[in-house]
Amino acid sequence: MSDGNYAHGDYTGDGKALFFLALRTGLLTFFTLGIYRFWAKTRIRRFIWSSTRLDGSRFEYTGTGLEKFLGFLMAVVILAVYLGLIQILLFWFGMTIFATPASPEQALAQSIGFSLSGLAVLPFVFFAIYRARRYRMARTRWRGIRFGMEKNAWGYAFRAMGYWALTLLSLGLLTPLMTFRLEKYMTDRTWFGDARFEQQGRWTALYGKMKHVFIGLALLIASGVGFALSADGFSGLTLLAIVAIPVGVVWFGIGLISYNVQSFAYLAQNKTLGERIAFHAEPRTKDIILAYIVGSIVLAIGLSVATAVWGGLAAALLSGVDFETAGPGFQPAMVAPILVTAAGYMLTLIAAHAGALAAITQPIIKHYVTTMTLINLPALASIQQRASDPGADAEGFADALDIGGAI
Repeated sequence: MSDGNYAHGDYTGDGKALFFLALRTGLLTFFTLGIYRFWAKTRIRRFIWSSTRLDGSRFEYTGTGLEKFLGFLMAVVILAVYLGLIQILLFWFGMTIFATPASPEQALAQSIGFSLSGLAVLPFVFFAIYRARRYRMARTRWRGIRFGMEKNAWGYAFRAMGYWALTLLSLGLLTPLMTFRLEKYMTDRTWFGDARFEQQGRWTALYGKMKHVFIGLALLIASGVGFALSADGFSGLTLLAIVAIPVGVVWFGIGLISYNVQSFAYLAQNKTLGERIAFHAEPRTKDIILAYIVGSIVLAIGLSVATAVWGGLAAALLSGVDFETAGPGFQPAMVAPILVTAAGYMLTLIAAHAGALAAITQPIIKHYVTTMTLINLPALASIQQRASDPGADAEGFADALDIGGAI
């Protein structure tokens, strides 16, 4: 939808259609022992991308399941060789993580080995995050024009490790710096056709988006101080300290959601495309939280009904087994209840994933899309097509490291 100079986002996806698509692809993934999940993710992305419109034009996802499957195999081989070399190196220094420790010294060496193994994988996690975003960009088109990203995954990985270290050392106070700089690194290397995106703004402006996080932390700190001051006995101050704990925890959690939503809005509002096109975003934290709550309630009710139905069916079949006559132990008549229980359990898990996608994820995506506006629509006419990107590992490392969820 547009009105001359502005193009507004629109989302047309239907929750019921997405639920049954995710349910079908989930069943195919189960029956193929997980192999179909690459094609399942591709089909779900095509549904969501094609449901998203800007200026009346739908986005298009052109990735394939085969690309993702082959990329996954390549990533698994590389990770296996890399981790194998790490374990050989650790074994050389007596820090194997597989043997049972026979002394406190061996237990300490094993703990160090576990820690070093985890740290060794960390660069690949950040590498996978960048490559996954690059692949999605390369396989996304709008108005026939491709998106794309430059090949700087390792640069992002090492910067991400540095910013995460600074954030941890500052006890979270430098979170805005990390958020802004990492997003700027990726945005400044992203293209739409021959036009480059650029992230503008100031990282210090994100501190205002953390106010609810600071309020939650203040309540928790105040609770600790209250307990310390009332250590001699129970008093009104003790009661306030007790109340402040759950309030502080909830407020802190809401603050984290608020920071994610409002930092996204700030970063979107300070992005430009080709120096002439700007964006405006105004997602609302309360709507995101409401989507979580409503979706979770709907999902919980659905799962409760499904569990009751399958459990009742299994109990009815089990009631036909005569344990007194047949005696203890496994009976042939127990096969049917066991199969029904196992099938019900797997179907419930698959339905839960499909339900979460339709009842929680899609409404949140819709909110973000419908609150996004592109400014200076006529400037898009000067953007030309870009060359296609082969996609390299096609998110293989992200799939191998289980990064990225369903979308």
